[in-house]
Amino acid sequence: MKKVFFALLAGASLFANAQSAPQDSIPTNPQNQQNAAQRILSGNINTKGVTVGGYGEITYNRATGKNAEMDVQRLVMLFGYKFNDELQFVTEIEFEHVKEVFVEQAFLQYTIAENVNLRGGLMLVPMGIVNEYHEPTTFNGVERPSMDGAIIPTTWREIGVGVSGKFDAASLRYQAYIFNGFQSTTSDGNGNITGGKLGGSKGLRGGRQKGAKSNFNNPNFSAKLDYYGLPGLRLGLSGYFGRTQSPNDVEDIAGADVGMSMVGFDARYAYQRFTARGQFVYANLTDTEDYNLATGGDLGSALQGYYLEAAYNLLPQRKKQQLFGFVRYEDYDTQASIENTALRNLAYDRQEWTLGLSYKLAPGAVVKADYQFKNNAADIATKQLNLGIGVWF
Repeated sequence: MKKVFFALLAGASLFANAQSAPQDSIPTNPQNQQNAAQRILSGNINTKGVTVGGYGEITYNRATGKNAEMDVQRLVMLFGYKFNDELQFVTEIEFEHVKEVFVEQAFLQYTIAENVNLRGGLMLVPMGIVNEYHEPTTFNGVERPSMDGAIIPTTWREIGVGVSGKFDAASLRYQAYIFNGFQSTTSDGNGNITGGKLGGSKGLRGGRQKGAKSNFNNPNFSAKLDYYGLPGLRLGLSGYFGRTQSPNDVEDIAGADVGMSMVGFDARYAYQRFTARGQFVYANLTDTEDYNLATGGDLGSALQGYYLEAAYNLLPQRKKQQLFGFVRYEDYDTQASIENTALRNLAYDRQEWTLGLSYKLAPGAVVKADYQFKNNAADIATKQLNLGIGVWF
């Protein structure tokens, strides 16, 4: 399989359009920020043709009391094809930890007007910052913010259809999609629930279906508005509403699925050598008591988290290279509320400080180092050193 993949990559490269790499988005005005898929869509300027891109990161992590771990955390190749002026296709193929292969995005976009694009396929859910902008040169820190791993949870993608576009006169970008949602339970095929996928310290993460033979019996609605009308500032408001999915033979059993309402607010700001960002996400879940009884789980009826981050380029602006010193504070809880208080786990209420450096060697290449102080309401504290390199082209 890998030989076939790299053969296709080599062949595609022969016909790929040469694209100049724009500035990536730690030091860039967030009003102009693009992710990898947006770069493919906007960069393919020929009537027809293939565009190739990619990103990757290699990390070193050492936590208190544990051996160090080194990992080629991900290597991602992106391919775009422009059929004509209206129709484009984008796909993102990801190798994780050297041996695991995933399709992270695969969608068709049809432009019906200057401000209206129809999309269908495997797409990112527009919630928060990092879920859409997760290339390693677009965020500070070797690892993505921890709350984005459990509550949102990045990289969150599902199969759906919807519309996107922007109105520059109003400084607004919009997205609205119908997706299949998280899978909440498993069954034995004979009408019996055999387990649950949600809850614990990882919150909603285990329920991601990722487009792999996804169950779909409850449509979910997702939307986001981004406002970029003030110099250097970008604001986002997002929402996600629906119910989780369950196998057909148990979908009528109490606790087989849960209702979900998630809202998020995010902000990004850049001025000269200073940048800042933050986000807040709150998820309210219903029917969690029945779910926990049916699965033996500990899913909270609410999940909540936020982070604030500030960074400053320590090198003069005239320098092509940049050295960002940053600090980030996170506070998140995957059991912000729980119907059965006996299942309450204080270790799920977490706070983290991350202090570090991001050395931008060139647009699209970064070396990172940071140190984390992690604590929780159960008074369990850990420290962790992280080192990494990241590329995006």
